[in-house]
Amino acid sequence: MKTEHIDRPAILAEVNAAFYRYEQALINNDTVVLDELFWHDKRTLRFGAGENLYGIDAIREFRASRPPQGLDRDLQNTVITTFGDDMAIASTEFRREGSDKVGRQTQTWIKMASGWKIVAAHVSLMQ
Repeated sequence: MKTEHIDRPAILAEVNAAFYRYEQALINNDTVVLDELFWHDKRTLRFGAGENLYGIDAIREFRASRPPQGLDRDLQNTVITTFGDDMAIASTEFRREGSDKVGRQTQTWIKMASGWKIVAAHVSLMQ
């Protein structure tokens, strides 16, 4: 891929908007928006700090059963990189109040006819 196709400003702005929309939905436990931003497919993956979720149905079930408290977090070291017009990787670290652990999150975003969707996500915690 030619470097001029990486981080095109208009595409980067679109993915940033989708990423921060996801973040707001996450801390507000807005499961409707969270569901909207994931690809509705059995091949969608979300590997969490304590769970491996295969397919959109498993991700929906996890979201529906998760307690809505304690979701606030502060992001740091966020890096979003776009490749061409329809693929991006978003990585960030996060901290939650009262926890010494550093969370790490990586998402693969693909632009589909219905907009930007997360097709794979990974969340982990470290001391």
